[in-house]
Amino acid sequence: MEMHQVRYFLAVAQTLNFTRAAEECNVTQPSLTRAIKQLEAELGGDLFRRERPAAQLTELGQRMHPLLKQCYEAAAGARSLASSFKSGEIGALRIALTHSVDLALLIPHLNQIKRQFNRLEFRFLRGSSREVGEFLKKGEAELGIAAEIDEAWERLDVWPLFTENFELVIGKGHPLAERSTIEFDDLRSEQLLSRSYCEHSTRIAASLREHGVDVDHSHEISSERDLIELVEADIGVAMMPHTSPVPDGLKRATVAGLDARRTVNLYGVAGRQRTAVASAVMRMLRGADWREIAG
Repeated sequence: MEMHQVRYFLAVAQTLNFTRAAEECNVTQPSLTRAIKQLEAELGGDLFRRERPAAQLTELGQRMHPLLKQCYEAAAGARSLASSFKSGEIGALRIALTHSVDLALLIPHLNQIKRQFNRLEFRFLRGSSREVGEFLKKGEAELGIAAEIDEAWERLDVWPLFTENFELVIGKGHPLAERSTIEFDDLRSEQLLSRSYCEHSTRIAASLREHGVDVDHSHEISSERDLIELVEADIGVAMMPHTSPVPDGLKRATVAGLDARRTVNLYGVAGRQRTAVASAVMRMLRGADWREIAG
């Protein structure tokens, strides 16, 4: 199997037209057709039904498509990586994160990637879930990390990293600070702090409201730092993800009966060429064991 055969296959699978695929690959149609026939011979079956006006993937073609796409992207990434090592110029790693994802989650991986690449520059973009989607869409970021992206775009690739619970965070002087589990009855008299920048704030508020907790008069906070300072001052209590860092003086507790979880995902753009460093970080994050971090 040759990489040009795989490239031709992916072009036809995308365009469903042999002539247009040949134009995109800058080869003649007979050359492209011959290469795909050779690939079909190696795989032992037809990959396309050659129909008019459009070609169609056979069942074998549908099953092989994700595997051949992964193979081609890996080969392209390897070539890019080799070229980058040879030149010593890697460029910038551009990652977009929502406001509710803590950058500390990436630090061990960023330290590791720095040791592998020369002259590496990081560029971190922050925004809402919709803004992270826009950063990816416009090419301003190669990778995105968010619990949920509010963007219905078919080219978004999504890889779940870990799932974590939301916990109640309480000041050390709070009457509930010594308890590991909090009941809904305990929360009904508490002043809540709402993390308006969190993708799941509306969902959590709705769940608490169903159990009789007053969320309609909560304090709306727009940054994690402000939230922590208000909790430390015992001005209110807050629901925060398990991976959100809190000072040692604050206490975490589980709210009994509250189903409040989120899945943090890694996002990329399907079909878009990634830099060697972005591909390396993507593999690193997808292959990491997040169980200890996510609790």
